[in-house]
Amino acid sequence: MVNFFCIILQLMKKRIFVTATNTNIGKTYTTLKLLEEYASRGIRVGAIKLVETGVVDGVYPDGDLLLEKLQSLNPELQKFSVEDVVPIAYELPAAPYIASCGKALDFEILNSAIEKMEAHCDLLILEGAGGLFVPVDGNFMMIDLIQFFNAVGLLVTHCSLGCINDTLLSLQALQNRNIDAAMVFNCREEDSDFTQISEPFFLHNDIEVLKVQRDIDTLCDVLYNF
Repeated sequence: MVNFFCIILQLMKKRIFVTATNTNIGKTYTTLKLLEEYASRGIRVGAIKLVETGVVDGVYPDGDLLLEKLQSLNPELQKFSVEDVVPIAYELPAAPYIASCGKALDFEILNSAIEKMEAHCDLLILEGAGGLFVPVDGNFMMIDLIQFFNAVGLLVTHCSLGCINDTLLSLQALQNRNIDAAMVFNCREEDSDFTQISEPFFLHNDIEVLKVQRDIDTLCDVLYNF
Protein backbone atom coordinates (compact mmCIF):
# COMPACT_ATOMS: atom_id res chain seq x y z
CA MET A 1 0.00 0.00 0.00
CA VAL A 2 2.82 2.41 0.87
CA ASN A 3 4.55 1.73 -2.44
CA PHE A 4 1.30 2.38 -4.31
CA PHE A 5 0.90 5.82 -2.74
CA CYS A 6 4.57 6.63 -3.40
CA ILE A 7 4.00 5.89 -7.07
CA ILE A 8 0.91 8.11 -7.15
CA LEU A 9 2.80 10.97 -5.51
CA GLN A 10 5.62 10.66 -8.04
CA LEU A 11 3.15 10.77 -10.92
CA MET A 12 1.74 14.00 -9.50
CA LYS A 13 5.10 15.77 -9.69
CA LYS A 14 5.26 18.46 -12.32
CA ARG A 15 8.19 18.20 -14.74
CA ILE A 16 9.30 20.87 -17.18
CA PHE A 17 12.02 20.16 -19.71
CA VAL A 18 13.91 23.29 -20.78
CA THR A 19 15.43 23.02 -24.24
CA ALA A 20 16.46 25.54 -26.88
CA THR A 21 17.00 26.25 -30.55
CA ASN A 22 20.77 25.94 -30.06
CA THR A 23 23.54 26.24 -27.49
CA ASN A 24 24.15 29.50 -25.60
CA ILE A 25 20.56 30.64 -26.07
CA GLY A 26 19.69 31.02 -22.39
CA LYS A 27 18.39 27.71 -21.02
CA THR A 28 20.07 28.08 -17.64
CA TYR A 29 19.14 31.76 -17.38
CA THR A 30 15.52 30.87 -18.10
CA THR A 31 15.60 27.95 -15.66
CA LEU A 32 16.85 30.25 -12.89
CA LYS A 33 14.02 32.71 -13.57
CA LEU A 34 11.44 29.92 -13.53
CA LEU A 35 12.77 28.61 -10.24
CA GLU A 36 12.54 32.07 -8.68
CA GLU A 37 8.98 32.64 -9.88
CA TYR A 38 7.64 29.25 -8.85
CA ALA A 39 9.34 29.46 -5.46
CA SER A 40 7.74 32.88 -4.91
CA ARG A 41 4.39 31.11 -5.22
CA GLY A 42 5.22 28.75 -2.38
CA ILE A 43 6.10 25.80 -4.62
CA ARG A 44 9.01 23.58 -3.61
CA VAL A 45 11.31 23.68 -6.61
CA GLY A 46 14.03 21.39 -7.90
CA ALA A 47 16.23 21.29 -10.99
CA ILE A 48 18.54 18.86 -12.73
CA LYS A 49 20.89 19.49 -15.62
CA LEU A 50 20.79 15.97 -17.00
CA VAL A 51 24.14 16.14 -18.78
CA GLU A 52 26.68 18.95 -18.70
CA THR A 53 29.78 19.15 -20.84
CA GLY A 54 32.69 21.53 -20.45
CA VAL A 55 33.14 20.61 -16.78
CA VAL A 56 36.80 21.15 -15.94
CA ASP A 57 38.58 20.93 -12.55
CA GLY A 58 35.30 20.52 -10.70
CA VAL A 59 33.78 23.69 -12.13
CA TYR A 60 30.25 23.23 -13.50
CA PRO A 61 29.36 26.36 -15.52
CA ASP A 62 25.62 25.69 -15.32
CA GLY A 63 25.39 23.24 -12.45
CA ASP A 64 27.06 25.55 -9.92
CA LEU A 65 24.57 28.32 -10.73
CA LEU A 66 21.63 25.96 -10.44
CA LEU A 67 22.78 24.52 -7.11
CA GLU A 68 23.32 27.97 -5.61
CA LYS A 69 19.86 29.10 -6.70
CA LEU A 70 18.16 25.91 -5.50
CA GLN A 71 19.73 26.13 -2.06
CA SER A 72 18.58 29.74 -1.74
CA LEU A 73 15.00 28.80 -2.65
CA ASN A 74 14.47 25.33 -1.18
CA PRO A 75 15.79 24.71 2.37
CA GLU A 76 15.43 20.95 1.87
CA LEU A 77 18.29 20.97 -0.64
CA GLN A 78 20.99 22.43 1.63
CA LYS A 79 22.93 19.16 1.74
CA PHE A 80 22.72 18.53 -1.98
CA SER A 81 25.92 18.70 -4.02
CA VAL A 82 26.49 19.83 -7.59
CA GLU A 83 26.70 16.15 -8.56
CA ASP A 84 23.08 15.80 -7.41
CA VAL A 85 22.11 18.60 -9.79
CA VAL A 86 24.32 17.41 -12.66
CA PRO A 87 24.35 13.60 -12.48
CA ILE A 88 26.41 13.15 -15.67
CA ALA A 89 29.28 15.44 -16.66
CA TYR A 90 32.08 15.45 -19.23
CA GLU A 91 35.14 17.62 -19.69
CA LEU A 92 35.04 18.22 -23.43
CA PRO A 93 32.68 21.12 -24.34
CA ALA A 94 30.84 19.25 -27.06
CA ALA A 95 27.66 17.27 -27.66
CA PRO A 96 27.32 14.50 -25.04
CA TYR A 97 27.75 11.85 -27.71
CA ILE A 98 31.15 13.30 -28.63
CA ALA A 99 32.19 14.27 -25.11
CA SER A 100 31.49 10.74 -23.84
CA CYS A 101 33.22 9.05 -26.79
CA GLY A 102 29.92 7.47 -27.78
CA LYS A 103 29.11 6.04 -24.35
CA ALA A 104 25.48 5.00 -23.87
CA LEU A 105 23.45 7.30 -21.66
CA ASP A 106 23.08 5.78 -18.20
CA PHE A 107 19.39 6.13 -17.42
CA GLU A 108 19.81 4.49 -14.03
CA ILE A 109 21.98 7.41 -12.93
CA LEU A 110 19.50 9.94 -14.31
CA ASN A 111 16.44 8.26 -12.81
CA SER A 112 18.16 7.96 -9.45
CA ALA A 113 19.02 11.67 -9.46
CA ILE A 114 15.47 12.59 -10.42
CA GLU A 115 14.00 10.38 -7.71
CA LYS A 116 16.27 11.93 -5.09
CA MET A 117 15.43 15.49 -6.17
CA GLU A 118 11.70 14.87 -6.43
CA ALA A 119 11.63 13.62 -2.85
CA HIS A 120 12.24 17.26 -1.90
CA CYS A 121 10.28 19.22 -4.52
CA ASP A 122 6.86 19.49 -6.10
CA LEU A 123 8.05 20.92 -9.40
CA LEU A 124 11.17 19.71 -11.18
CA ILE A 125 12.88 21.51 -14.04
CA LEU A 126 14.99 19.27 -16.26
CA GLU A 127 17.50 21.19 -18.35
CA GLY A 128 18.85 19.81 -21.58
CA ALA A 129 22.14 20.51 -23.33
CA GLY A 130 22.31 22.44 -26.57
CA GLY A 131 19.36 22.20 -28.94
CA LEU A 132 16.71 19.60 -29.69
CA PHE A 133 18.82 17.48 -32.03
CA VAL A 134 22.02 17.39 -30.03
CA PRO A 135 23.07 13.71 -29.96
CA VAL A 136 23.09 12.35 -26.42
CA ASP A 137 24.45 8.95 -27.42
CA GLY A 138 24.17 6.60 -30.36
CA ASN A 139 20.43 6.12 -29.86
CA PHE A 140 19.00 9.30 -28.38
CA MET A 141 18.77 12.95 -29.32
CA MET A 142 17.92 15.57 -26.71
CA ILE A 143 14.36 15.82 -28.03
CA ASP A 144 13.79 12.15 -27.18
CA LEU A 145 14.32 12.81 -23.48
CA ILE A 146 11.36 15.18 -23.13
CA GLN A 147 8.79 12.45 -23.58
CA PHE A 148 10.96 9.78 -21.98
CA PHE A 149 10.87 11.71 -18.70
CA ASN A 150 7.16 12.62 -19.06
CA ALA A 151 7.83 16.33 -19.07
CA VAL A 152 6.24 19.40 -20.59
CA GLY A 153 8.65 21.08 -22.99
CA LEU A 154 9.81 24.67 -22.92
CA LEU A 155 11.59 25.91 -26.04
CA VAL A 156 13.88 28.86 -25.40
CA THR A 157 14.65 30.77 -28.57
CA HIS A 158 16.70 33.86 -29.39
CA CYS A 159 15.74 37.31 -30.69
CA SER A 160 18.55 38.01 -33.14
CA LEU A 161 18.36 37.86 -36.93
CA GLY A 162 17.61 34.29 -37.98
CA CYS A 163 15.31 33.50 -35.09
CA ILE A 164 12.32 33.02 -37.38
CA ASN A 165 13.97 30.11 -39.17
CA ASP A 166 15.48 28.60 -36.01
CA THR A 167 12.25 28.91 -34.05
CA LEU A 168 9.97 27.47 -36.71
CA LEU A 169 12.22 24.47 -37.30
CA SER A 170 12.29 23.65 -33.59
CA LEU A 171 8.55 24.17 -33.15
CA GLN A 172 7.88 21.87 -36.10
CA ALA A 173 10.12 19.21 -34.59
CA LEU A 174 8.21 19.35 -31.30
CA GLN A 175 4.85 19.26 -33.08
CA ASN A 176 5.92 16.29 -35.21
CA ARG A 177 6.63 14.37 -32.00
CA ASN A 178 3.31 15.49 -30.43
CA ILE A 179 5.22 17.05 -27.54
CA ASP A 180 3.30 19.52 -25.40
CA ALA A 181 5.51 22.59 -25.25
CA ALA A 182 5.51 26.32 -24.65
CA MET A 183 7.98 28.79 -26.14
CA VAL A 184 9.75 31.84 -24.79
CA PHE A 185 12.12 34.40 -26.32
CA ASN A 186 15.31 35.32 -24.48
CA CYS A 187 16.00 38.85 -25.76
CA ARG A 188 19.35 40.36 -24.88
CA GLU A 189 20.45 44.00 -24.88
CA GLU A 190 21.83 43.75 -28.39
CA ASP A 191 18.47 42.48 -29.69
CA SER A 192 16.73 45.87 -29.57
CA ASP A 193 15.70 45.53 -33.23
CA PHE A 194 13.71 42.32 -32.59
CA THR A 195 10.43 44.25 -32.53
CA GLN A 196 11.12 45.44 -36.08
CA ILE A 197 12.89 42.57 -37.84
CA SER A 198 11.33 39.40 -36.40
CA GLU A 199 8.51 39.92 -33.91
CA PRO A 200 6.00 41.18 -36.55
CA PHE A 201 6.17 37.80 -38.30
CA PHE A 202 5.29 35.87 -35.15
CA LEU A 203 2.47 38.22 -34.21
CA HIS A 204 1.05 38.17 -37.74
CA ASN A 205 0.96 34.37 -37.62
CA ASP A 206 -0.68 34.27 -34.17
CA ILE A 207 2.42 32.91 -32.47
CA GLU A 208 2.48 34.24 -28.93
CA VAL A 209 5.61 36.20 -28.10
CA LEU A 210 6.49 35.65 -24.45
CA LYS A 211 9.78 37.10 -23.24
CA VAL A 212 11.78 35.76 -20.31
CA GLN A 213 12.51 39.19 -18.88
CA ARG A 214 8.94 40.49 -19.22
CA ASP A 215 6.56 37.55 -19.04
CA ILE A 216 8.03 35.02 -16.61
CA ASP A 217 4.84 35.01 -14.52
CA THR A 218 2.65 34.30 -17.55
CA LEU A 219 5.07 31.65 -18.75
CA CYS A 220 4.91 29.89 -15.40
CA ASP A 221 1.11 29.85 -15.60
CA VAL A 222 1.19 28.39 -19.12
CA LEU A 223 3.65 25.64 -18.20
CA TYR A 224 1.92 24.71 -14.96
CA ASN A 225 -1.48 24.41 -16.64
CA PHE A 226 -0.40 22.02 -19.41
